[in-house]
Amino acid sequence: MVSLSCLLKKMSPMPVSRKTGRNYSFEYNNYDTPERKKKRAMRNKARRMLTRAGLVKKGDGKDVDHRDMNAKNNKRANLRAIPASTNRRRQPKVKGPYKKHK
Repeated sequence: MVSLSCLLKKMSPMPVSRKTGRNYSFEYNNYDTPERKKKRAMRNKARRMLTRAGLVKKGDGKDVDHRDMNAKNNKRANLRAIPASTNRRRQPKVKGPYKKHK
């Protein structure tokens, strides 16, 4: 009989073999696409807007939430400051093969 701790030691979240491992150079080279840079700039702009309005401060544990979940829509009516834990729970509905099944 194999113990549970022995099985857990054998399990690894990342592949150990170099032949079947991740291609880090490919990931690094394709990380900063123009679309990703644009979205990051828009999120930073939204944070600056609420900082100037006095709704968020550095280190206060709040995130800037886009009510319609569109990071490019930075209208003031679409932005609000909510706790980070609440914002992490608000995820858009996923369609297709990545949908979680119960």
